[in-house]
Amino acid sequence: MSATAGNASGAGAGAEVIAGLARLPGGCELLALATEREDVALVGGAVRDLLLVRTPRELDVVVDGAAAAFAQELAGALAALGGGAPSSTGHQRFGTALVVWEGGRIDIAERRAESYPSPGALPEVRAGTLEEDLARRDFTVNAIAVPLSGRLAGELLCAEHAQEDLREGRLRVLHEGSFLDDPTRLLRLARYSARLGFKAEPRTAELASEALATGALDTVSRARIGAELRLALAESDAVAALGAISELGALTAIERRLRLDESLARRALALLPADGRPDLLLMASLLLPLSIDPDEDPEPVMFELLDGLEFTAGDRECVMRTALVAPGLFKELSLAAKPSEMHEALSAHTIEAIALGGAMGEGTSSVTAEAEIWFERLRHVHLEITGQDLLDAGIPAGPQVGWRLTHALARKLDGELGGGREAEITAALELDVR
Repeated sequence: MSATAGNASGAGAGAEVIAGLARLPGGCELLALATEREDVALVGGAVRDLLLVRTPRELDVVVDGAAAAFAQELAGALAALGGGAPSSTGHQRFGTALVVWEGGRIDIAERRAESYPSPGALPEVRAGTLEEDLARRDFTVNAIAVPLSGRLAGELLCAEHAQEDLREGRLRVLHEGSFLDDPTRLLRLARYSARLGFKAEPRTAELASEALATGALDTVSRARIGAELRLALAESDAVAALGAISELGALTAIERRLRLDESLARRALALLPADGRPDLLLMASLLLPLSIDPDEDPEPVMFELLDGLEFTAGDRECVMRTALVAPGLFKELSLAAKPSEMHEALSAHTIEAIALGGAMGEGTSSVTAEAEIWFERLRHVHLEITGQDLLDAGIPAGPQVGWRLTHALARKLDGELGGGREAEITAALELDVR
């Protein structure tokens, strides 16, 4: 692959990118620092998105060397603006650094060339030119750069076909062995397809199918697959991203029983409150076929899968609990006759499980309605009194304190109490505990 300057049809595109960059958080500071060097270029998805008149999620920058030092300079320039201290971190092996602050994120990498010692292995890297740096990228529409300094400042440099693929909405790999070198590009193909609305170019689609058919994803560590899957789960339309992964055949390549029910997933997301975790709910929805498999204990299978994909312990526990209990919660929601019964059935479970269970009641409008009532009203009902109030009222310490509080809360949920602490204490004290 050779990187070429933008042709006549792309005249002025580099200038448009720089103008767009200047309007983004951190853009002016980045441009100011670039004028003091000869090697700074904006690359990849940031250039692609600015050319598409989209707002980049983050800015990607390459420099000739000393990425960590450049990151520290940039963090200092951003700190001078106030509004929170930026942090900068570096990864020495890959020559990368990251600047994060309240307003955004800038990824900095040293220009490099890559080679793969074996299919699916992490690449071996060495210092490289900007052309070599573009050649290591996944798709032509990401193999684009605009130098911010030096003799080529403002030029649009890109891989062959990049500009036409960008115009036509195509995803094209840079070489025939792309998916074999790095099979996580299969997941990126699906993710970019969903996010950008682009289609895989015919030969790229063939190469993707061939790679999946030969088990390419099995050559990659589960940790790397997990990282790509979490990126898909974090997309603004994660259901579409998962749908593209499923349609490609990569979902079952990760685990043969993973399934996406797009309609169920969207209904569950519509129920989930703002304080829920959409990514964990969606991951749990993929595991539902495992949770209802009568021939296998699902819990150890789920644990092994999620642990291998390197979900954190807390996230793994939430996903497993959600997938395991959601089918049963659907049944319990359909049987709850009173608010107190709903509270008893739901209060111990994750809100993700309740949303997924409620969504499983398609065709049973009462189930979905019960879940909505729980989220909008009942889960926020609490007693004003505590166990100390009952101890002060003469109730001896022991299990009955909890029983009495539960009784009072049930009456409050069912609308049987007047407002205030006194009514709650009266209800708690009336319980006959023997």
